[in-house]
Amino acid sequence: MNAELQEVTQFVIKQTPFNQLDDAACDYFVTHLEVIYLTRENQHQWLSSERPKLFLIRSGEYDLVDPNGTVITKLTQGDYFGFPSLLTGEAIQNALAVQKEGIVYMLDQQAFDYLRREYKTFEQYFVRAHKNRLLSSHYKSKNDSWSEKKIAELMNRKAVILPPDASIRQAAKKMKKYGVSSIMLTEHDRLVGVVTDRDLRNRVLADEVDPTESISSIMSVKPKFIFENNRVFSALHLMLKYNIHHLPVLDEFHKPLGMITSTDLLRQQKSDPVQLIGRIYKANTVADVKRYADEIPGLLKGFANNIDDISLIGKLLSGLTDALTARLIHLFQEDHGAAPSSFSFICFGSQAREEQTLHSDQDNGLLLPDNLTAEQQAYFKHMGEFVCEQLAICGIKRCPGNIMASNEQCRMSISQWCERFFKWIKSPTPEAMLNCKIYFDLRFIEGSTSLYGNFCEQLTHIARDDLFYAAMASDINNTAVPIGLFNQFKLQKDAKQHKFLDLKKHGVIIINDIVRLYALKAGIRRANTQERLDALLKYALINKDDIYNLKDCWRFLTQLRLRTQINEEGLPSNCINPGKLNSLERHQLKEAFYLVKQAQQAAAFKFSRGSL
Repeated sequence: MNAELQEVTQFVIKQTPFNQLDDAACDYFVTHLEVIYLTRENQHQWLSSERPKLFLIRSGEYDLVDPNGTVITKLTQGDYFGFPSLLTGEAIQNALAVQKEGIVYMLDQQAFDYLRREYKTFEQYFVRAHKNRLLSSHYKSKNDSWSEKKIAELMNRKAVILPPDASIRQAAKKMKKYGVSSIMLTEHDRLVGVVTDRDLRNRVLADEVDPTESISSIMSVKPKFIFENNRVFSALHLMLKYNIHHLPVLDEFHKPLGMITSTDLLRQQKSDPVQLIGRIYKANTVADVKRYADEIPGLLKGFANNIDDISLIGKLLSGLTDALTARLIHLFQEDHGAAPSSFSFICFGSQAREEQTLHSDQDNGLLLPDNLTAEQQAYFKHMGEFVCEQLAICGIKRCPGNIMASNEQCRMSISQWCERFFKWIKSPTPEAMLNCKIYFDLRFIEGSTSLYGNFCEQLTHIARDDLFYAAMASDINNTAVPIGLFNQFKLQKDAKQHKFLDLKKHGVIIINDIVRLYALKAGIRRANTQERLDALLKYALINKDDIYNLKDCWRFLTQLRLRTQINEEGLPSNCINPGKLNSLERHQLKEAFYLVKQAQQAAAFKFSRGSL
């Protein structure tokens, strides 16, 4: 090897993925590359759809620019570009802008394809690198959809606060000084109440209250709030559900950060599906509820075409189901009188995780106080049957496993529910593991929050030993990902000989199970898979890279699954024909299954050996 090739080799072998491959791969790359000196004068001739190439930067600085002239990323030594077109076969859309001239290595399509074919690590690297992460080609854009934005992105001023012993006049003056329509009242950095301009009109001026009185006398206590990392969609849903116009924003330690208003959120984007949630919460009759429910399928299709992240449909569908359920409970009480005791209507499974799809069924239950009379129990039996029947009429089919509030086994007191959970945990049979997968994903919908909070506290204190976690990890590994020898898909066939993959059973469910396992170990109460993964970043139970991979895989598989359902491709529910995917999507799907399999094995190893 001459001195020049040797010098190039020394550089290339230090770059990913070549630092993970044998010397033959690096030698092939070096002997097949071209070397160019990239300048402002020749920069336009190299990114050509007719002759796509892989570029590796040796020196210089460059901007990759989209068709609108926006800089996508800045490229320097060791960075690659050009690979999206090599992977997808799609025309090159972006341009290059030289900021500092330098040397660039180029590899043509034939040589690139050879390295992909011969070295799996090489292929994996560029499949993952496409748009910087596995799913970016599907959901990432420079300007995120309104519904994907985090609440923190809308915050443009700090919290305006006062202690609750301040006077009404002091509050009014502070609101005027800062030009706000509400103020938060705090004790020891904790939110205890909210006062709005409406409160000043209705509770002070209209009632002729002395403005020297304490502001606590007119404040709304225990106000609804949202955390800064939640999304705009969640805030809109909360405001519509409780008919509120001011929502305090807290950090993860419950310290107030600021206030957002319904005007702030609606200014972002008006969404028919979100407005539909509001109409459902205000429905006057069961017939109105049914009429609004009939609008859901059509609106979902329109919503899916206007967002970057189609997986948000799961959150939207769950929000709609929550709204239907809550309104039916309210209408039942209008017809049959107020509930004779406190109660909590709760949900399980995909609704609890806010991951429903168009084919999800009901999973719900009633949490009741201990020692109810027979008459009180009869009232809640009637409520459970009414709600479940009406949900089915609204298009949310009954649970095949009868996990519904209409079933006596899903309509129990706190002590009875806790006893069931305790039995499953202490005797982790396959049936018990199946129940844990469903019931450990739970969320409050309507009724008493204190009753639900008490239940969650008791569940937290039910001991879960290593045997329980080992059994869960073992159960997770009983489902294989559909990848066989030579990295080929293992397809199923239906009665009509249609070939397909079940993305739910062999992908999404496995990820949900893995994440639930780690979340239970960490004591995380959240049910949503993505939120559980975000929470796990603060623990040492699982590697951060593995968390990001699981987030990407879950989102990718969910998007494919929902897209298939919306397009009504004629396959069984939750299934997809990989033959209809483009080349890059097939590679991404294989990569997703590969990563899921790795996560399965890691969980089995960690929990079965007691290393956690």
